[in-house]
Amino acid sequence: MATDTTAEHRSLTFLRIAVALQTSAIFFQAVTAGVLLSSSHGEVLHSAGARVMYAASMLYVLTAILAWRPGGGSPRPILYASGFLALASVQVALGIAHMPSLHVPLGVLMFGLSVLALPVDGRGTSSSISRSGRA
Repeated sequence: MATDTTAEHRSLTFLRIAVALQTSAIFFQAVTAGVLLSSSHGEVLHSAGARVMYAASMLYVLTAILAWRPGGGSPRPILYASGFLALASVQVALGIAHMPSLHVPLGVLMFGLSVLALPVDGRGTSSSISRSGRA
């Protein structure tokens, strides 16, 4: 039983790391978008950051599946991660199509959703707030 708990804890730790990496990559994208507006080097940074952000989204899906599988917990984090990967795909397509009127608001939405996903545990609920509403 202790081994199962340790494996579940390790899986949840990897899931949290994947979400934190994704959130950091999206924040980096926001910074490089500002650099893109003021410098010629911004395009290279923003393009590289887009690849990292997309890879981080794929890593989030993979870790959500791996965190769910051993413990048989809720598949809700997989749904969140898959939805986020779909948003990332749309975001990349909008960026390639040079549609900033949709690309920028979607980026803000993605950052907000990624921040909201940070405190999620393996059951798909916030790990910092109990059912009674207290930390």
